[in-house]
Amino acid sequence: MKISFAGGMLCGALAAAFAAAPAARAQSQNAGPNMMQESNSMSDRLFAGTSDTEADRTQGSAYQNFLKERDLAKKIKLGNEFLQRYPKSPLAEQVDVGMMSTYRAQQDWENAYLWADHALALQPDDVDVLATIGWTIPHVYSPNDADADQQLDKAEAYAKHAIDVLAKLPKPATMNDAQFAAAKTKRSVQAHSALGLVYFRRDDYDKSAKELALATKDATAPDATDLFVLGVDLQNTRQFGDAAEAFGRCGEVAGPLQAQCKQLAAQTKAQAEVSKPK
Repeated sequence: MKISFAGGMLCGALAAAFAAAPAARAQSQNAGPNMMQESNSMSDRLFAGTSDTEADRTQGSAYQNFLKERDLAKKIKLGNEFLQRYPKSPLAEQVDVGMMSTYRAQQDWENAYLWADHALALQPDDVDVLATIGWTIPHVYSPNDADADQQLDKAEAYAKHAIDVLAKLPKPATMNDAQFAAAKTKRSVQAHSALGLVYFRRDDYDKSAKELALATKDATAPDATDLFVLGVDLQNTRQFGDAAEAFGRCGEVAGPLQAQCKQLAAQTKAQAEVSKPK
């Protein structure tokens, strides 16, 4: 039986969580080294600044200017100029990813998704893009959107593909073993979090709980929203003891969900006691 107040509580909690620092959340999800291995020799030379021609050096300089720009409006301008000038560049996909990240930081989700599509058209296995957008969609999703169901389908497909890619992804030459393991764990957590939110949006609490259990198990700093939704999943499936544990962990994380999670931890702990066999 679905607990009637859970959905309304989640909407309020998600709104509070994202209102707190949405730009910081968007940027933090892209933090860390890129996991995609760069194999094109021209790109290697551009990165190293040792390209053979003036045209290559000019392209490399334009790319570095794009990477270093911190003003978001200027960065978008530089990205568009780069792609207009060098549409066939081996760095085009990485510029697309940079544009995606910039629009995410502005909470311009429509353009973030558009640039993610551009990036994936060039590199369908870019696990960073797959996990990031798979995670973003169910977090900012609105059931009132005309394409709401299609967006959830896309998020599910991206997250599942990210998990598949991670299972066979070779270690980039630029990463040591520890960095690679940490980066894989981060993207795996993100992908399972994405699936957990997708299934929750569909009221599939069993599947949601399984994915969020994976997301919160390996995370060094579990996301409070994941723990909150996991608690609601477990409450809806009448696993009150486990729900109390999830809410309790959520209540240990400072932020807009903390007080609500502490209250729900006490409530579900009491429910667990009441539901014990006599």
